[in-house]
Amino acid sequence: MIKKLSHLDEKGAARMVDVSAKAATERVAKAEAIIVLSKEAYEAAISGNAPKGDVLATARIAGIMAAKKTSDLIPLCHPLAITGAAVEFERIVERHALRIVATCKTTGQTGVEMEALTAASVAALTIYDMVKAIDHGAVIEGVRLLEKSGGKSGTYRSTAQAPSPARARPAPIMHETSAPRPAAQQAIAQREAFRAFMVANHLRATEWAKQAGVPAAQIYAFLTGKSRTIGTDTAEKLARAARVRVEDMFAK
Repeated sequence: MIKKLSHLDEKGAARMVDVSAKAATERVAKAEAIIVLSKEAYEAAISGNAPKGDVLATARIAGIMAAKKTSDLIPLCHPLAITGAAVEFERIVERHALRIVATCKTTGQTGVEMEALTAASVAALTIYDMVKAIDHGAVIEGVRLLEKSGGKSGTYRSTAQAPSPARARPAPIMHETSAPRPAAQQAIAQREAFRAFMVANHLRATEWAKQAGVPAAQIYAFLTGKSRTIGTDTAEKLARAARVRVEDMFAK
């Protein structure tokens, strides 16, 4: 049986659901978001020494504020009296990533799922804003509801498992599983060497790209793993701007 969307009336027009007949119960929801950063941005975020200040403290406050403002952002959400809101961070060292977990509580006639999701999302966006001077290529992923309780529908817990951050994901080939290939390992080694070169020479991606006359997005794509290589022409221009040989940028 296909469930009817509660935010649409009989004519298909959007509406705010009438919850006046529902019982007021304790409602709790927990949501997460993950933001993957460059090594430099990750270290700045966890150290509290980013150019704009304490990244995690700012993101925590932003997430809590966002939970209280959810009905102003999501058109058909009810204004709720939030009785509790918390934002916590978990380090995923292997990926230079941060897992954000937001928990919201209320006693009312509708749930706080959207408040928790909004808190996690805005906390992630705030982290991006705080570190974008270092890393424009940061990626926000995996925004999802983890669990909720209260109300007529009862308890929900996500059964989906997030990918393990501690292991490289094997690539499926012809219904079988293979270990990461040497080419992938070489790309990782080159990326780490390139990142180390930038740090050692105090090179900022945006400024370096501007001097070389290439798009900064190509550097960020390589640093964040979106691209396995930097094109030959781009690499040569970057090397000239840094006054080094191309191979020097990728040497361990």
